Amino acid sequence: MDSLQNNLLIAMPSLKDTFFERSLIYICEHDEKGAMGIMINRPSGIVVDELLQQMELAEEPQPVTSLGKEVLVGGPVNPERGFVLHTNQDCWSNSDSITDSLMLTTSQDVLSCLGSDKAPDKFLIALGYAGWSRGQLEQELADNTWLSVPATPALLFDIEHQQRWQQAAESLGFDIWQLSNLAGHA
Repeated sequence: MDSLQNNLLIAMPSLKDTFFERSLIYICEHDEKGAMGIMINRPSGIVVDELLQQMELAEEPQPVTSLGKEVLVGGPVNPERGFVLHTNQDCWSNSDSITDSLMLTTSQDVLSCLGSDKAPDKFLIALGYAGWSRGQLEQELADNTWLSVPATPALLFDIEHQQRWQQAAESLGFDIWQLSNLAGHA
């Protein structure tokens, strides 16, 4: 199977009453060892400004007023660990490039500059991540648990959190509610 890195996983409606119900997950890494992603549509209730003040990172706290600047629930694995997905800048040595335009970090250096002119143009902060062991994500895709679409900057950063799952599903060109969760095999 081809890597799904830089794609979005859309939870099928059949994932009702689970942690991943109506979730949209950005795949940061997918290789022969497994996959890692961040849920991008579930706010945690923590505002970025509050997080920065609690961590005492902002020298002069400046409100971050961009759309959706609430810390997200990134997934059930390591929920105490923070991740910053941000637009590319050459100055971040502790950020790993996912694409030419996106980077991911767990380092506090990006957090300390938020609200300043050094901050990345766009970013999201998530606590925890979603992880799959070798072959697990491929099996879940075969079982019709997820659909995938290429990630877009708009879905990652510009659309309100509660609209992201629906917008991603609509980008497929059909009504996701009309799909069956049953897999057919010829």
